[in-house]
Amino acid sequence: MKHIALLGDSILDNRAYTLGEPDVATHLRRLVPAWTVTLCAIDGSTTSDLSRQTGDVPRDASHIVVSIGGNDALLNIDLLRKSVQSTTEALTLFGERIRQFETSYREALDHVLSLQRRTAICTIYNGNLDPPEAPLARIVLMMFNDVILRCGFERRLPIIDLRLVCNEASDYANPIEPSGSGGLKIAKAIASWLESSEPRAWSVVHAS
Repeated sequence: MKHIALLGDSILDNRAYTLGEPDVATHLRRLVPAWTVTLCAIDGSTTSDLSRQTGDVPRDASHIVVSIGGNDALLNIDLLRKSVQSTTEALTLFGERIRQFETSYREALDHVLSLQRRTAICTIYNGNLDPPEAPLARIVLMMFNDVILRCGFERRLPIIDLRLVCNEASDYANPIEPSGSGGLKIAKAIASWLESSEPRAWSVVHAS
């Protein structure tokens, strides 16, 4: 059975932002017509919401792709505005938030992996922010993505690095949501994983 379930947030549930263009799920159905595609992702979700989405995964789903964490990062955007007395104090603040995210992300991923389906995870892309926010946000996202990558490598999961997939302004409908064309690139990256033949014991990064 070729059946994939999409779990996560608006990176995969992006219909509200495409202005009538196909969303990720629709693009994916066209790219891999032999596959059934079920959208379980819900716009606005965080890692704490992912366990509820696992209950919507169809019993005959063979594959799962997860894109979660971007909204968790947004909830910590206040870090960019905090006044600190030293670099040590700043790193301590960031370190505590990242530890909290890691705990939540690991718990969410454990819920997904308990379903025992072939699973790929996605990093958080950088978005289409304007200066001076863009370079600062990129640094913060590096920390969140480090958690995602380490969790994927530890569990030998395929990883879709959305930072390399959505790398043009046209990939975004606004500073943080994928456009119709961006959704196509995301769908192509997912299709690349579905059509690949890497051994299950390897963690392979897909970028297109």
